[in-house]
Amino acid sequence: MFGRGKKAKAQAQQIEELRAQIARINNAYPLSLGNYGSELYNFLTMGQTNAGKAVTEHTVMRIGAVYACIALIAGAVASMPLHIYRRHPNGDRERVSHPLGALLNEQPHQMLSAAVFWEYGITALMLHGDSFVEIVRGSGKSVAQAVALVPHNPVSVTVDVMEMAGHTRLVYIVPDDRTGGTRILDQDDMLHVPGTGFNGRRGVSPLRNALLSAGGVSLAADEYSAAFFANGARPDFALTAAGDITEEQADVLRQTWLVRYGGSGKAHLPAVLAGGLQVKELTMNSEDAQLLATRRFQVEDIARIYGVPPHMIGSTEKTTSWGSGVETMGIGFVTFTLQRYLTKFQQEYNRKLLRGTSFFTEFVTAGLKRGDTKSRYEAHRIALGRAGEPGFLTLNEVRRIENLPPVPNGDTINTQETPPNESQ
Repeated sequence: MFGRGKKAKAQAQQIEELRAQIARINNAYPLSLGNYGSELYNFLTMGQTNAGKAVTEHTVMRIGAVYACIALIAGAVASMPLHIYRRHPNGDRERVSHPLGALLNEQPHQMLSAAVFWEYGITALMLHGDSFVEIVRGSGKSVAQAVALVPHNPVSVTVDVMEMAGHTRLVYIVPDDRTGGTRILDQDDMLHVPGTGFNGRRGVSPLRNALLSAGGVSLAADEYSAAFFANGARPDFALTAAGDITEEQADVLRQTWLVRYGGSGKAHLPAVLAGGLQVKELTMNSEDAQLLATRRFQVEDIARIYGVPPHMIGSTEKTTSWGSGVETMGIGFVTFTLQRYLTKFQQEYNRKLLRGTSFFTEFVTAGLKRGDTKSRYEAHRIALGRAGEPGFLTLNEVRRIENLPPVPNGDTINTQETPPNESQ
């Protein structure tokens, strides 16, 4: 009886400490402070840059290079199967059927398919520097088993540190749709994959850092280009007259010229000048102003930020150092671009969804590394064993790689070797 009362008192004390820490979190960054870097400053400026353009989640996706990079990486990850394996004591592993497999590959949440789920998570990481997914646990005997995975918008998640039972742990404050307030999740109930520059709580947001300048220049260049072509793709010019004209005559002349020759649809109409009027160009043409060169550089700059070769998002003016074959480029893309994302997701999901078990998850990247038909079949012949060399794959394993059904007696590895010629 005394033990139960002591335990209840300790729990009540922990709850009071938790409430005090929640109040501290809510008052840590008051909205009334509009200093540089505060939430109010970012809200009011909307990520304003020196180029005069606001770089936000919505405006940056209007940039073709940003959209292409995110769509390429997110789409590639979303298309990969995430298999579950069992690790044996001797170091071997085998692919197994696990309840978690349906969440990761079919439907993590009743409102999302797996492909949409992975695309959302990668997009959040590439834009905001963090991917947050809440783990909904089961009840009863399956309390530790995840029954759903719910992604959260990084903008609406607050990360803080709490002292609980003598241990420092991360906690996540997320919106509560049922009450309109907030909920607190322990670090074991949140899959948190931060990007580069993790400071112990959050990753560095590309929107507020790497993309702030590059995205602002791209948006400014896009707007200038649109205005340039809307004006008939002509540089600024002046109409000069031999004598003086009144302000009223100048206004009439401007309006008449704009109505008759303004807009891209009237770009090639011949201009008829009278009364000694002449056209004098005031600015350089678009090529001299290096407008096109600026736009090309911004594509390369944005591709560099995301580690994507420009040729993979349609910029083919320069050759790639990854090789010219499809297989070589696919391997390079997986190795140098995708692997940094895949490793983070695998480790985070393994340590929080499969902790304390012999199971682990791993993305299957073979589909992106497939070569042409001739190269694949030649590799299969070597794997099966040829010219007296032993094989290391069975016939059914090779057929599984090619998405073909198994055949009878196809699960035996060819270990027969041709003895060397003693006369040689």
